[in-house]
Amino acid sequence: MSLDVLVVDDQGIVRAGFAAVIDAEEDMTVVGEAADGAAAVRLAEELSPDVVVMDVRMPELDGIAATRIITGREDAPKVLVLTTFDLDVYVFDALRAGASGFLLKDVHPAELLQGIRMVATGESVLAPSATRRLIGHYASGRGPAVPAGSSPGLDSLTGSQRTVLTLIASGLTNGEIAERLDITVGTVKSHVNALLQKLGLRDRVQATILAYDLGLARPNPPGTRL
Repeated sequence: MSLDVLVVDDQGIVRAGFAAVIDAEEDMTVVGEAADGAAAVRLAEELSPDVVVMDVRMPELDGIAATRIITGREDAPKVLVLTTFDLDVYVFDALRAGASGFLLKDVHPAELLQGIRMVATGESVLAPSATRRLIGHYASGRGPAVPAGSSPGLDSLTGSQRTVLTLIASGLTNGEIAERLDITVGTVKSHVNALLQKLGLRDRVQATILAYDLGLARPNPPGTRL
């Protein structure tokens, strides 16, 4: 099954390079390109891509604002943010805007392609430096942003779902969670889907942020995956 991808970047040569790499894959098709956030919002609605590869700094409407609009719609595509600028504000703003991943533009093409496939299936991907920043943000005491343990829907989680939520926030994959809890990967996926639905979350990135915000998870050493 082919993934439809929208590529957004204000630099034509960069946009064309990303599009060429993506289009060369048998399971991916670039269905559109946009040079600014406003065009990205319009094309995302018109073309209904599976994944939007989004730049941050652009004219008209920046990538963060465009991501917030795109992911706020029903049946929204996944957004993978790519930027040259490895800054705290971009990491946090992009993830809170609804992005499912954050990578730097110097990423190896294979990692970019893997990132697109991962976010398309509901996983999340962060550049190692972004992961360290996110964890460091909470380790420094700048979170949580809401009272510990309080969130609409949190009380509706079963004990297993709550455990899975904390393990997601610790950076474990579905396979690692299954091994830790001695259950099948299919059961883990069911728990993940259920807790995301109950909490009104889009993906594992948002689940991770919420778990830290609520004090359900504690920072791990740098290098932890999300």
